[in-house]
Amino acid sequence: MQGGTAELLGDADRDGSWMLLVNSTPQSHVDLDDPTHLEFEYVRRMGHVLDLAAAEGVPLDVVHLGGGALTLPRYVALTRPGSRQRVAEIDEPLTELVRAHLPLPRNARIRVRAADAREAVASMHPASADVVVSDVFAGARTPAHLTTVEYAREIRRVLRPGGVLAANVADGPPLAFARAQAATLRAVFREVCLIAEPGTFRGRRFGNLVAVASDAPLPVAALVRRCAGDPMPSRVVEGDELDRFVGSARPIPDAAAQPSPEPPPEVFSR
Repeated sequence: MQGGTAELLGDADRDGSWMLLVNSTPQSHVDLDDPTHLEFEYVRRMGHVLDLAAAEGVPLDVVHLGGGALTLPRYVALTRPGSRQRVAEIDEPLTELVRAHLPLPRNARIRVRAADAREAVASMHPASADVVVSDVFAGARTPAHLTTVEYAREIRRVLRPGGVLAANVADGPPLAFARAQAATLRAVFREVCLIAEPGTFRGRRFGNLVAVASDAPLPVAALVRRCAGDPMPSRVVEGDELDRFVGSARPIPDAAAQPSPEPPPEVFSR
């Protein structure tokens, strides 16, 4: 792997399921027998966004920035047959490992390109995607150049009218990075919300927030219902509540970009 090691570990609790770890950091979980099973809570929340992006079963054009074990591309291939999916995963040996040991569903229209996420987006045609999923990590941190207004503008350019972005934002107390990421997306998109566990929003623990952004109204009520019904319920923060969460945080330009915070060691203890 690029600058590290990758492991595939069988899930003792689910037959046919595997965990991908990169440099001992859990990166992806895949259930080969049931690709609709999304083990990671934040990935399940991204699945809700994909489910609500169009009527049930309607094919979508989806761009995945960050591939890992291709969990969400597998999910979309099964829940929305005929979808066209493009994946940018910079670590080509990792993709080869995943393809060899965790084969993709038959007839899935998933094309994986070995490329930096931002460079891949910059090369895409305008208005060519219905959904963009941004979930990129170098080790356990999101690279700085994928946290900025300029990056968000490139994603907006690639989205069709009404298209939606779902981005993984990893942060912990005092949530300065998450607040700045929300401010950054609000500088580019008309509608933004954040999804996370209540304890994460309160700054009690390090966790994954899902940022959802679009120029069209977001299906907030439907997201609230789905997230409340998850095994680990989460909250959807938008509107005035998001104003209060963002507070005085400012959008991040390229010139001031920093990677996401390093998680504390106990986050990935096994």
